[in-house]
Amino acid sequence: MHKNVHEYLADFEDIPGTRVYTTQRARQGYWLNQFAMSLMKEENRKAWKADEKAYLADWKMTDEQKQAVLDRDYNRMLDLGGNIYYLAKIFSTDGLSFVQAVSTMTGMSVEDYKAMMNAGGRSPNGVRSIKEGN
Repeated sequence: MHKNVHEYLADFEDIPGTRVYTTQRARQGYWLNQFAMSLMKEENRKAWKADEKAYLADWKMTDEQKQAVLDRDYNRMLDLGGNIYYLAKIFSTDGLSFVQAVSTMTGMSVEDYKAMMNAGGRSPNGVRSIKEGN
């Protein structure tokens, strides 16, 4: 039996700890990602560092997206349509490496995160479905 596209895409939301970057998520995060990409320019990084709230005021992001940025809540930014490769511009501007930023998303220390990844990453065993709890 074939699923319709909406059922198929809904299954992506059932993967624990994973956000699949769908077209819906891309549309939702368009301005969040555009903001992040703006930080590629030095003059924008300077303006951002000088007054983050004022810099964000010029972007058509939702209040929730803006708050997630100010809180540096990368998991929430992903939930709200952020793409990790664009969000990298934010943590790079903050002077963080990819490993440092991503470790904050796991609740692990940088050292523990590195050790886990060097050992092959997270185990594929465990909860595989949010709905089914298995």
